[in-house]
Amino acid sequence: MSRRRPSKWQRPVSDRPLLGGTQSREAKADGEWNVRRVSGSASAKSYRCPGCDQQILPATPHVVVWPDNPSLLGALSGAQSLDERRHWHTACWQRSR
Repeated sequence: MSRRRPSKWQRPVSDRPLLGGTQSREAKADGEWNVRRVSGSASAKSYRCPGCDQQILPATPHVVVWPDNPSLLGALSGAQSLDERRHWHTACWQRSR
């Protein structure tokens, strides 16, 4: 039997390591949100910010946001809100909702 730990992608979401930032919960008018702050050095891809519809370029600090309670569709699929994660510019997220 192998003593190696399973890949992080094979472990439950709650057991996956938190990479590239700190995580907190925030309350907005539309509910509770999990917010992960991502440092510029941990950001290697481009994303589109839903707040301003502009690109978040690689190496740009930003936040990743997902609902604390998944939508009904997310809960049924077992996605545990992973499909509901969105990358926001920090300022856009602070202005939202």
